[in-house]
Amino acid sequence: MHHPRPTAAYAGLTALALALTGLAPAGAFAARPGATTPTSLSATSGASTAPSITPTPQSQQARRDHISLTPSVTLVAAEDADAPALETVRAALRAAGVQRIVRRTTPEGAPRGNLTVAVGGAAATAALARLGARSADGLPAEGYALALGAPSGTGPGEVVLAGVDATGTYYAAQSLRQLLPHRQAPGARVAGTVVRDWPATALRGVIEGFYGTPWSDQARLDQLDFYGEHKMNTYVYSPKDDPYLRDKWRDPYPDDQLAAIGKLVDRARDRHVDFTYALSPGLSVCYSSEEDVKALTAKLQTLWDIGVRTFAVPLDDISYTKWNCDADEAKFGTGGGAAGAAQAYLLNRVNQEFIATHQGARPLEMVPTEYYDVKATPYKAALKEKLDDNVVVEWTGVGVIAPTMTVDQAKAAREVFGHPILTWDNYPVNDYVTDRLLLGPFTGRQQGLPEQLAGVTANPMIQPAASKIALSTVADYTWNDGAYDADRSWTAALHEMAGGDARTERALRAFADVEYGSDLNPQQAPELNAAIEEFWKSGRSAPLDAAFRTLQQAPAVLRDRLPDKGFLTDSAPWLEATGRWGTAARTALRLVAASRSGDGASAWRLRQELAEQVSAAKAPVYTDMNGKKIPVVVGDGVLDTFVADAAAVHDKALGVAGHAEGVTNLGTYQAHSPALMTDGDETTYFWSDGAADKDDHVGVDLGRVRELGRVTVAMGRPGDTGDHLKQGVLEYSADGRDWHTLETFTDQAEVSADPPAGTTARYVRARATAAQDEWVAVREFQVADPGAAKVTGGPGASAGGSLAEAADGDPATRWTAARAAQPGEYLQVTPGAGARPHTVTVLRPSGAKGASATVEVSQGGRWHAVGRLTGDYTRIRPAGGALGAVRLVWSAGGPAPQIAEVVLD
Repeated sequence: MHHPRPTAAYAGLTALALALTGLAPAGAFAARPGATTPTSLSATSGASTAPSITPTPQSQQARRDHISLTPSVTLVAAEDADAPALETVRAALRAAGVQRIVRRTTPEGAPRGNLTVAVGGAAATAALARLGARSADGLPAEGYALALGAPSGTGPGEVVLAGVDATGTYYAAQSLRQLLPHRQAPGARVAGTVVRDWPATALRGVIEGFYGTPWSDQARLDQLDFYGEHKMNTYVYSPKDDPYLRDKWRDPYPDDQLAAIGKLVDRARDRHVDFTYALSPGLSVCYSSEEDVKALTAKLQTLWDIGVRTFAVPLDDISYTKWNCDADEAKFGTGGGAAGAAQAYLLNRVNQEFIATHQGARPLEMVPTEYYDVKATPYKAALKEKLDDNVVVEWTGVGVIAPTMTVDQAKAAREVFGHPILTWDNYPVNDYVTDRLLLGPFTGRQQGLPEQLAGVTANPMIQPAASKIALSTVADYTWNDGAYDADRSWTAALHEMAGGDARTERALRAFADVEYGSDLNPQQAPELNAAIEEFWKSGRSAPLDAAFRTLQQAPAVLRDRLPDKGFLTDSAPWLEATGRWGTAARTALRLVAASRSGDGASAWRLRQELAEQVSAAKAPVYTDMNGKKIPVVVGDGVLDTFVADAAAVHDKALGVAGHAEGVTNLGTYQAHSPALMTDGDETTYFWSDGAADKDDHVGVDLGRVRELGRVTVAMGRPGDTGDHLKQGVLEYSADGRDWHTLETFTDQAEVSADPPAGTTARYVRARATAAQDEWVAVREFQVADPGAAKVTGGPGASAGGSLAEAADGDPATRWTAARAAQPGEYLQVTPGAGARPHTVTVLRPSGAKGASATVEVSQGGRWHAVGRLTGDYTRIRPAGGALGAVRLVWSAGGPAPQIAEVVLD
């Protein structure tokens, strides 16, 4: 967090929709009636399986009977029945083919041939009894009972929705919506089922709390619809780049912006979502100032006036060792304890003078400056002692982005803060990795965690529609963590996003798989990676080619068929990159086949096509709110690795080492990949995404065991060499297990060593011998090759190049002459000491109109012509034994010569 990188919306606000008047016990927020009941569908003979409901209900039992969707349906509901619930029921019935819905307040007199739907009240109680189902009595807030069946075994049957409160009834309607089919005409039969359901924790929702482009109001309205459908009851308005939340927190909103927020508040109410407004004054507030207290409460009043009833005061991502006014130091002193006391003072004033004086206001929430651990500190102790007991504290877990959260950690947080804990979970937020989407499921949260909390809320991505996949799994976990299965929930989210269409779902799954990786899901593209591993084991290419083809076609399929067009807009550059990577991967697969079959000409053609396709795949960019263009990442560590491995197969078949590969165990910051350590360009660099610990390392894989020449490591960024290993050792290994020391170093940004003559290895690395606070950057990591072929002659290379590139063991590099050849000029390649080649292969760039040349070889001290360059690929095996050297004698004139590689083997 000390490094200059975009901060993850590291803390923030979540709404707490608890109508508390005092401090409840830690476990009281998610009390369950009796033992946890696992979800089940009884597989009785003759009963059809009921469709699945998401979030997974606490209890769902299949019945032996069914209901029939008649053309006309009788809807029985009291006058004061929840309007959003009725609206949802009507929409679900019409989508199922029902043509006429007749509203009644009692069931008496309803046509006997009609399906009856009872929503709440005495009619629902009686209908549940007829169906032999338990009522919602005794369930926690927002619980409900739902039943479908035909108690007499005849007639169209009954549907019953009964919530313990209005929100419960609304949630029953959302479950019914998923059970009914989508049809143009009535007549469908739906399996009987009984659901008894309730949430695992009281607060379940989303915090728009990231840095970067805030969501549009239209996107927020769409999100609120999504939350209602998924039984999420909290939305926190806290975009870090809304100036009226932070920099201009004292200023009232312009009328049009306030009206826009008012529309969000109204939509949230209609969807049974609690809208929380989070005002962040910490950058400039004077805690002891009466004027600032008045400014803060006055700002909150403007939001109260448009319907907001839950408020938060985040004090995250600020300094608490530097006061904004001298009066605070005079009143509170200095240090963490003083900061905690000052914040408690301000929050208590707001709590007592605003929250307590506004009937219907929910408990005040705050985000502490120390929001990311459970360590006892003077700051936390001051909050625990001085902050009003009914103020809710938000916490990100152990870590800003916590890979795991446990029950014990939640209990420790409750103990150290002394207040109800609401988690601000920094997933799937991507403001710190804006080059990627995070489309994997919500994982790493222990079963039973929600019961220890006031609630669980998730910080989403900058891309609202693309966030829905992960947020759907968050909703599933927070509603029923006891039955949560991340893979099953993820599959259900993809199925829903695809609108139930199988082809669309396959394409979406392939795309989400290559955007799966995160701090919570360390494995990127797990399904594609498994297919690649199987290919390397079995050699069967057809299954892998099918997977790559799905990836290649996914963008077109999704653009044509995906219902949520916002997802397409959000994902546009990543979709473009995905299709191109699919194309490159299929070419790489063909390259492996051609190389293994000995078809050198085809392999070389494919190798060059592959390079162009990879460049195209890396080209799409995400443009952030400041206009910065950021290359997007797709399937990193999987697709790029497969392409590199395919190229290595080609190079091995050709008989060359290929390009040295940069390797590290450190994480990568944005696009500063390890490959930049070996690209020959000191203006580009690898950059870690965190400080180095003892035994962290950076290095190179030479591709094969060979003799080592001079090792040179240039660390630090261009113009700023501070990011380097402070204490370390240069070492080498033939197998990656047994390491031998070359050189130790201390506080050197540039390190070099000359291995003893004859030293061989495949791997060379610089390893930290002590932990440090600084990140690590490496501009270049070079290992000279004493056994490399020598290149002489001409013409000379163009600017920035060298003759050596014509035979450097890497077909990806090329020698380009600075001018056309003159009469008598030639390029000579002499093999390294001890080499006795018998074959010469000349690779030229595809499509390049290179100069014509005669191939001459030296054998027994005499030169003689053995052929001419023909096209891009020329391979000659002269008679007469080993070759002493090879030269390409240029024809005068014509274009400047170009050579990708001269291989002597």
